[in-house]
Amino acid sequence: MMTKSDVTTMIRAAKREKQISWAEIAAAAGQSEVFVTSACLGMNSLLPEPAAKVAKLLDLPEEAVTVLTEFPTKQFDKLVPTDPCIYRWYEITGVFGEAFKELVQEKFGDGIMSAIDFDMEIEKVEHEKGDRVKVVMSGKFLPYKSW
Repeated sequence: MMTKSDVTTMIRAAKREKQISWAEIAAAAGQSEVFVTSACLGMNSLLPEPAAKVAKLLDLPEEAVTVLTEFPTKQFDKLVPTDPCIYRWYEITGVFGEAFKELVQEKFGDGIMSAIDFDMEIEKVEHEKGDRVKVVMSGKFLPYKSW
């Protein structure tokens, strides 16, 4: 029985062997680059049609399609990651998290930004002082309820 981790390993191997980018995989699936990448890494699930398209592009076995459509168990390590790229997200949250919370609540009220009804894009922006990473996130506002 294949697991999400098994399929992720197969996807990474096929991606490397075929020299295919995440953008190309997402285009084949017909969905967002960030979402498809996350699903291929086991943190989201694809609908059957996009899953089949990913599997076909990467020559994955049929069982991989089923695994790609299964609901994930989202678990994160409680430790601060040491990978510099991921660590920066923790640093951004540490430095700007309170400001983000204050500004969201000032503009919208008492609530949070959804990470479920959510989308994100990552772009490369050329800049004279060095290329920049542009991240655009959009999540539905979810007000806290009183009862």
